[in-house]
Amino acid sequence: MIYRRKTYKIKPEKLTDFNDFFHTYLYPNQIKHGAKLTGRWVNEGKDEISAIWEYRSTEHYESIEKQIRNSDLHKKAEEKREESGELYIEAKQDFLSSTAPYHSAYLSPKHTMSVSGYITNQEGEVLLVRNFHRSDTMEMPGGQVEEDETLEEAVHREIFEETGVKVRLLGITGIYQNVTRGVTCVVFRGEYESGKPETAENETSEVCFTKLNEKNISEYITREQFRSRTLDAMEANYLPYEAFKVRPYELLSRFEVKREDR
Repeated sequence: MIYRRKTYKIKPEKLTDFNDFFHTYLYPNQIKHGAKLTGRWVNEGKDEISAIWEYRSTEHYESIEKQIRNSDLHKKAEEKREESGELYIEAKQDFLSSTAPYHSAYLSPKHTMSVSGYITNQEGEVLLVRNFHRSDTMEMPGGQVEEDETLEEAVHREIFEETGVKVRLLGITGIYQNVTRGVTCVVFRGEYESGKPETAENETSEVCFTKLNEKNISEYITREQFRSRTLDAMEANYLPYEAFKVRPYELLSRFEVKREDR
């Protein structure tokens, strides 16, 4: 593995604009072509931002950069930079290599669990978001499950963080696995309870309830995998789910499969 550290000097008042630019253009283009973002930081003075990217090798990095330079998103990024003026004062990069395998294999997660929610309001409209790092599509709100967190807790938290909305969950409508990236997603269906839908800084650029059906879903959800999950949730064929802990055994929560839904 090699690591590329990219550092940008910015004016503090340009931090929000630069973050929007990064999440809309730079991040999705790198991820799309195979790079991995290890982390991203801003200093206390908010005038310097650093990002560290991971690549399999120097050849892997060069291949990705070539693809990015020839991409439509890169051209749009250049146009956006001209339109926005001085997004950053200067940029520099250097390459790093690890000195030792500090993160042992048994400590590093081999798989990631995520959740998302198909949430409807009284008018039957569906809650959708547009994330900065997947700006080409809308999708159900959701995200990664944290350590010592149940799936139910995670979906409540992620929906509230991304949209400002609190919900009541009804059950699970599907389980989906991305084998390439090692991610499994569990989709819940639920109903709006309270809160004003609003965007979250650095996460969502658009949040709304909208009328959604099989005919118009492609207008909103452009990625096939997100469409199939949403269509499955519309049918509401619930799966049983329970969360528990041991030593001693304690059932934390359970969703039953309703007889009328079988």
